[in-house]
Amino acid sequence: MARAPSPRASYDRVLRHYRSRRTDPVPALVHTPHPYVRALGLVGVVLLGAWLGLLVVGGVRTPVGPMDTSMTLRPSVSGGTKINVSPLGALELDSHTAPLRLDVDVDQLDPVRAQALVAHPERFGGLQEEITRDVTSGTRELAVRSIVAVVSGATALGLVVYRRPRRALAAGGLALVLLGAAGGAAYATWNPKSVLEPRFSGLLTSAPSVVGDARSIVSEFDVYQKELATLVTNVTKLYDAASTLPTYKPDPGTVRVLQVSDIHLNPAAWEIIRSLVKQYKIDVVVDSGDTMDHGTAAENGFLDPAADLGAPYVWVRGNHDSAVTQQYLEKMKGRVHVLDGGRAVTVGGLRIAGVGDPQFTPDRSVVVADDDDERAAGAELAASLRAQRQAGTPVDIAVAHNPVAARETDGEVPLVLAGHVHRRHTEVMPNGTRLKIEGSAGGGGLRAVQNEKPEKVRASVLYLDRDSHHLQAWDEITLGGLGLTTAEVSRRLPEDNQPGGANPPPTPPAIPAGPSAAPRTVPPGAPVPTSPPASSAPAPEGSSSPAS
Repeated sequence: MARAPSPRASYDRVLRHYRSRRTDPVPALVHTPHPYVRALGLVGVVLLGAWLGLLVVGGVRTPVGPMDTSMTLRPSVSGGTKINVSPLGALELDSHTAPLRLDVDVDQLDPVRAQALVAHPERFGGLQEEITRDVTSGTRELAVRSIVAVVSGATALGLVVYRRPRRALAAGGLALVLLGAAGGAAYATWNPKSVLEPRFSGLLTSAPSVVGDARSIVSEFDVYQKELATLVTNVTKLYDAASTLPTYKPDPGTVRVLQVSDIHLNPAAWEIIRSLVKQYKIDVVVDSGDTMDHGTAAENGFLDPAADLGAPYVWVRGNHDSAVTQQYLEKMKGRVHVLDGGRAVTVGGLRIAGVGDPQFTPDRSVVVADDDDERAAGAELAASLRAQRQAGTPVDIAVAHNPVAARETDGEVPLVLAGHVHRRHTEVMPNGTRLKIEGSAGGGGLRAVQNEKPEKVRASVLYLDRDSHHLQAWDEITLGGLGLTTAEVSRRLPEDNQPGGANPPPTPPAIPAGPSAAPRTVPPGAPVPTSPPASSAPAPEGSSSPAS
C-alpha cells in the first residue's frame, strides 16, 4: 500500500511549480507600447511636471522702484507680458511669441521707499535707471528659479510615474531642452516696440493714467529698457504715499479728438461719451452720423445731451438721420457744429470739414441706392477741401458718414473720418490720406438685439500735435455690448511715429479744381499704404452690414 506524501514534499512540489512559471517566457498576449507612444507619454509627463514645478516654486518677489512686485512665468499659447495693476486693471504687451508668458503683479507701494522719494525729489531723476536695474535683477532671478523648478518638477514626476532613475533623469533633461527652446523662441521674437501699443483691460477711468500720454511715449521710448522703465514709472504714478490717484494732466502740446459714430438711439452712449471727455480731457467730439434710427421728429429729444458733453460736438448726417434731425441740431448754437456740403469750422484749434450722407434709409423697406450718390457727395467735399487750401485755410480733418464718400478725399486732407459699417478699419490711401473708420458708439442700438452676439461699443481718442496738427497716436476703446461689462484700450501709432519712422507727410500741393485738374500723386514722404486696398475695405450698407 502506497504511502501518502508528506507535507514537506507537497510544499517542495508547489514551490518548484511556482518557480518554473516565473522562468517561463512572457505570454504572447502581453503588448509592448510603441516607441512613439512611449515618447508622447514622456513628453506629457515632462510638461505636466514642469507646470507643477512652476506652480510650486511660484514667482519672484522683487522691489521695482518704490513698488513691491511679483514676477512669474506661466505656460501660454501665445506668450506676451501681462502687468497686473490691482485693482485698476491690467496691461498686456505682445512682447514675444513663445509658450511662456511673463506675469508682473504690482502688489503695493512700499511706504519707506515712497516717503524717501517724496522727501528727496531729486531722486526722481534716477528713477528710470533704478527701475531698469530692479527689473533686470528680478528677471535674472526668475529665470534661474524657473529653470530649477521646471527640471525638478519634471524629474520628480518622472520618478513617480516610471519608478526608474534613468527615466526620471531623461524627463528632467527633456524639460531643460524644452525650456531652452522656449527661451530661444522668446529671444528670437522679442519685440521691444510692444510697449508702445499696450492693451489695457479694467476700470475705464484708469485707462488714461495707466496707458500714458501719447506724446510722452513717442518722444521718450527709443530703446526697450527706457521704454519699460517709463511704462513702470507711469504705473508708479498711480500710487502715492497717501494711496490716492494723482490728477491726470494732458500734454499741453496735444489736441485730443474723440471719434464716435453710429449711436443709433442708444441713450447709454451719451454717458459713455461724457465719461471719455472727462477722463481723456477731450478737446472736440466728432460724430460721423447715424445718431438716430428712423430720423423722425419724435426722436429729436434724444439729441439734447449733445450740447452738454463737456466739449464741442461736431456732427455730420448719416443715412439714418433725416433733414428734420439735422435742423434740430442746427438750432443748438454754440457747442454743436453741423457740417454739410463741405462746410468747415475751426474747433479746438483744428479745421474740420464734412458732408452729410446723401441717402436716407431709415428702415429696410427703403431700397439702398448704389454708390454713385456717395461718390458725388465725396467729390463735393473734396472740391471744398481744395478750395479752402487755395484760400490759405487748409482743413486738418474731413468727416463723412459713408467710407465710399470719404475715399473721394484722398490726397486733399491728412485725415478723414467715417463710420456706417459698424467695424473699425484704418488705412493710408494711395495719395497719402489716412482713412479711419469707427465702429458703433451705441453698440448698434436696439437693432443689435437681432444679432447672435452683442455688438460692442467702440470709440477712439485721437492725439494730434497742436502745432503741426499731425496725428501722433490713437487709443481704440472697446466696451462690452448689451449685458457685458468689459473694457479694453489699445494704443495705436501711425507708421511715421514709430521709433525710426518717417517724418510727417508734407501738405500736398494745391490742385486746381475743375475737369482740367492735374492727376493727384503721392506727395513726397507720404506714408506707404500698409492696409488692404480699397476693394478689401468693409463693404457698404446693403451688402454685408444691413444693421447700419
